[in-house]
Amino acid sequence: MTAPRWVIHLPTTLTSLDGALILANALRDSLSHVTAIDFGETTLSEEDSQFVRTRVWCDARLDGAGRCGRRDGHAGSCRPADEEPPQITATGGTEEAPPVD
Repeated sequence: MTAPRWVIHLPTTLTSLDGALILANALRDSLSHVTAIDFGETTLSEEDSQFVRTRVWCDARLDGAGRCGRRDGHAGSCRPADEEPPQITATGGTEEAPPVD
């Protein structure tokens, strides 16, 4: 039997799904070297509806090794995240992407 995995719930001040997707992508890009984080299992939810989750990445197993890094529900074949630039863009609203250092 394997030990249970832990989930870190990280609330934000973002008010749109687009903003949350941008932040999730920035976190994956900047912290992908941290092997303790399973970004493929990333989901998003509204603060008052945490039981309704939006999956961020496809995460299907690829032939050979690795997992698909494209957005969940993507068209076409699965690919590793490093073969395709992120296609997340904010639309409408007043929210801006969080700064990435």
